[in-house]
Amino acid sequence: MIDLHTHTTASDGTDKPFEMLENASKAGLTVVAMTDHDSVEGWREVRSKRDQIPAGLTIVPGAEVSTRTQLGMSVHIVGLLFDADNAQLAKLLSDTRDDRIPRMEKMIEKLQAAGYQVTMEDVEEVKPVGATLGRPHLADALIKNGIVASRDEAFAELLHNNSQFYVSHWAPSPVEAIKAIAAAGGVSILAHPFAEKRGAVLTFGEVTELAAAGLNGIERNKRDQDEAAHSKIDQLSSEHNLIKVGSSDYHGSARANQLGEEQTPLDLWENLASKASGDEVFTR
Repeated sequence: MIDLHTHTTASDGTDKPFEMLENASKAGLTVVAMTDHDSVEGWREVRSKRDQIPAGLTIVPGAEVSTRTQLGMSVHIVGLLFDADNAQLAKLLSDTRDDRIPRMEKMIEKLQAAGYQVTMEDVEEVKPVGATLGRPHLADALIKNGIVASRDEAFAELLHNNSQFYVSHWAPSPVEAIKAIAAAGGVSILAHPFAEKRGAVLTFGEVTELAAAGLNGIERNKRDQDEAAHSKIDQLSSEHNLIKVGSSDYHGSARANQLGEEQTPLDLWENLASKASGDEVFTR
């Protein structure tokens, strides 16, 4: 069983890196990618302590890279097997993480102006040390202060993309991210395409442009994709040799998405991995 999209406390997941791996092993996975938002710290920690990796589990290094189109649409690109020490990609990830701080401050100011009692200090208290700062941490602060009962409620009521409190942060364009991942020897996958429940989505033509720029794969069978989305993905895969990837987008046991609920067949994973020349998978 192969799951190529997960998160830990290195970004907005609730499992610590080794907790996620233990859960992955219990779920029957044999290959799992660690793809925290704009961060490689989770899998670097794991790689430095290989003797603690569950037996029989292969770890794929990666990151989910935040990007933004010229029109301001948020698009996530999962990068796998890239060289994390590549200067260009490291700077891109660092710049994106850094701009999340003033973005969070602005969101908090908007919430305060509307009467919600939450501060940057509240967010820092609930955010794991070293984690990529994100809206889920603001949600956790709102929970801690008794304003909402869960992350789901926080996003539904206050923190969604169309909320009056939403503020975007700097991010590279999707093409810039794809090219930076490729330059670092990695492969790139378009995350949750055509998932209209999440907000605005790329058009068929825009995804075609990403394929022309070097995109290697596309996620399929996400729980927030409908049959029309599947048809588009199948057509894009056929016309542009995009590898269809199954993955959970796991963020912790409290979320609906569970480890291994969507999987990538072994032959497709081997095809994808064969296109990379950066960091390699690692095991115990």
